[in-house]
Amino acid sequence: MPVSTQVATATEIVEVAERKSNEFEQLSSIPVAVSPNERLVTLAGNESLGAEKFRLLAVRIIHLRQARSLKRLLITSTMAEEGKSLVAANLAVALARRKQQKVLLVEGDLRRPSQAQMFGLAKLQGLSEWLRSETSRMTTVYQLKEAGIWLIPAGSPPENPPELMQSRRLPELLDQLNNWFDWIVIDSPPVLPIADTSVWMRLADGILLVAREGTTEKNQLKRGLEAVGTSSLVGVVINGCTTANQGNYYQRYCPPAQQ
Repeated sequence: MPVSTQVATATEIVEVAERKSNEFEQLSSIPVAVSPNERLVTLAGNESLGAEKFRLLAVRIIHLRQARSLKRLLITSTMAEEGKSLVAANLAVALARRKQQKVLLVEGDLRRPSQAQMFGLAKLQGLSEWLRSETSRMTTVYQLKEAGIWLIPAGSPPENPPELMQSRRLPELLDQLNNWFDWIVIDSPPVLPIADTSVWMRLADGILLVAREGTTEKNQLKRGLEAVGTSSLVGVVINGCTTANQGNYYQRYCPPAQQ
């Protein structure tokens, strides 16, 4: 029995590309307000050692694409207060400034969101509102022109984040966003105490684990690495290094102390 195949014509390919481009151009656009004292060193302290460290991290992440498929990058930590959200924000900006990449930062921590506040934004509708809605079109993607990135904020904290996130709408959304962006950086909850992270882990291409010098205990880091698994792990960022100076600049990625 012959197998029926369909080959898209050049006209159909152009029409699909134009439709995707039109959808992308319709995304919401708002200005970003960043204080000069902001901890986003890739914006406020672009010439600082901390900013250069994040640029180095971005280069290393980009190089990983030579060996594996990597677009959806999950940033997590073992416990709270280890600086994962700050790393995610600075890395997103650093990636966006490499050859004008389209970078989306997703505020995936629906319980304790911090990205919108970090960028100096007012309270915005975001991921939780979209997941509760019935619309298929994503209407809560915001362009932060000064930062050079796009942001999906968490929105209002839902009563039951795991139940909301385990619907089919979340993977369908990420598949849609894959067509629009070169990088999708997801700021997720910590990997150990929160069940929400397991949902994001299944949807990510790779995971970057953040630990904090003087805060993360050895056994916690070991459990975090076991939870992530070697196949998904792309690296570990040691945050808050007391030895982050010019002397060890080229030895390892270790940004100065951040909250």
